[in-house]
Amino acid sequence: MNADVIIVGAGPTGLLLAGDLAGAGVRVRVIERRTGESPLSRAFAVHARTLEMLDMRGLADQALATGTTVPGLLIWDHVTIGMTELPGRHPYMLITPQYEIERLLLKRALDNGAELLSGHEVTGLEQDGGGVNVHVRALDGDARTLRASYVVGADGRHSAVREAARIDFPGRAVAQSVMLADVKLAERPERLLSVNGVREGFVFIAPFGGGWYRIIGRNHGNGDLPDDVPVDFEELKWLTRKCYGTDFGMHDPRWMSRFHSEERQAANYRMGRVFIVGDAAHVHAPAGGQGMNTGLQDAANLSWKLVAAVRGWARPGLLDTYESERHPVGRTVLRTSGLLTRLALLRSPVLRTLRNQVSGVAMQVKPLRRAVALNMLSGIAVRYAAPDNAHRWVGMRVPDLALEGKEPSRLYEALRGGRFVLSTRVKPPEGWDDRVLHVVPDKVDTQSMLVRPDGYLAWAGDQADHGDLARVLTEWCGPAS
Repeated sequence: MNADVIIVGAGPTGLLLAGDLAGAGVRVRVIERRTGESPLSRAFAVHARTLEMLDMRGLADQALATGTTVPGLLIWDHVTIGMTELPGRHPYMLITPQYEIERLLLKRALDNGAELLSGHEVTGLEQDGGGVNVHVRALDGDARTLRASYVVGADGRHSAVREAARIDFPGRAVAQSVMLADVKLAERPERLLSVNGVREGFVFIAPFGGGWYRIIGRNHGNGDLPDDVPVDFEELKWLTRKCYGTDFGMHDPRWMSRFHSEERQAANYRMGRVFIVGDAAHVHAPAGGQGMNTGLQDAANLSWKLVAAVRGWARPGLLDTYESERHPVGRTVLRTSGLLTRLALLRSPVLRTLRNQVSGVAMQVKPLRRAVALNMLSGIAVRYAAPDNAHRWVGMRVPDLALEGKEPSRLYEALRGGRFVLSTRVKPPEGWDDRVLHVVPDKVDTQSMLVRPDGYLAWAGDQADHGDLARVLTEWCGPAS
C-alpha cells in the first residue's frame, strides 16, 4: 500500500478531508493536477455551519481574518435574507476567495502529515477486495500505479474518479452563458452582498476584499453564447446599470470568463472502496453560495468514518452512512439553489412583480425569515436520520456548549482532536481514550451526550451508568482497547 487513503483533488474539500485523516494518523496521499495555487476563484461564500466546522479544526478565526462578514443576502433589490438571527457564534456569511480557505486547509493537511503529489492526474483505477489501484500520469508523461485501501474523488465536476468508478452523473443545464468577473468599483455598493434580476438579465455582486468585487451576470439577449466566447466588459457594465441603476464605476477587471450553470447529482456517493465528495458528487447553480460549503461538509462527514474503517473499529455499514446522510443534503441544495436561480431568471414583468411582492412579505414574517436562513443557506438545520428508538435530538447539530474547566472551555474546542466527545458528569468506563474525549458540561442538569467528530449527536440520555456508556461507546467507537 502506498497510502491508506488516496484523495484526488487538492481543492478545499479534498484538503479538509486530508487534514482530518492525517491528523488521526491515517496515511494520506493527495493527487493534484495543478502545480501551484490559482489566484482565481469561483467560490467565495462561507456559511455559518462551515465556519463552525472550521472552528472545530481551529481555523475559524484565521478564515475570518481573510475576508468580510455580511449580515445577509439582498435579493430583488429590496428583500433581505438575513443571517443575524441564526443560532451560534457565526450569525453571518463570510465572503472570502476560495484560495484563502485552500491555503489554510493545505497548511493544516501538510502539518498533519499528508503527502501532496502535485502535477499528476488520474487516468484510471481498479478495485478489488483488498484495495484500489490508481493509475496516475505526471505532466511530463511519466506513468505509475499507486495502491490504497480507499480512494476519494474530490476532483470536481469532471471527476476522473467518478468516471473510472462508473458512477452516473445525471442532470441538466440551468443557465447558459453566465458572465463572471473580478473588478474594482469606484463606488461602494450600499449593500455588500446582493442580487437583482430584471427583464434584461440578472447581476450578483459580492465583495472580495482589497477593493475587489465578484460580479456574476447573465444577459438574456446573449444567453446562447458558448463558454469560450470572451466576456465584453462594456456589456457587463451595461447589464449592471440595468439591474442596479449604476455600474458603481466598475473598472480594472483582473479576470473575466463565461460559464454555464448545471444541476447534477451523482447517483451514488460510494462505489465499493471509492467515494466522491464535493463537486464530483454534486454541482448546481451558484445562487446562495452553497457549493464549497456543501463539499466541505461532505468531507467532515466522511473523514471520521474512514478513520474508523482504516483503524478497524468501524461498525458494519458505517461507511454506507456517508451516502445515506449526504446524498439527501446534496439533493436539497440542488433544489434551493435552483429555485433562487429560476427566480432570478424570470423575464415576465408580471412574474417578477409577483416574485418581489411575495418574497418581500414573506421576509417580514420572523419565523419564515429565520426558516429560510436556517434551511436554505446556512447549513445549520441539516439533520441526519436516526433510529426510531433514538433520542429526539440524535442526528442534529450540537451547539457549541460551554464546558467545565479552562481547556477546552467549549465543545467545538474539544472536537479539535478529531475524536468523539462524551459530555457527562458520570465517570466514563476505561478503554476508549484513543477515540473518545471525556468532558464535563457546564450546566448540572445537561443530559449525557456522545457527539460525533463532525459535531452531530450520536447518542443522548440521562446521566448513565457504566453499563449504558460502555454499550453506547462500543456501538459507536468499537470495542474497548
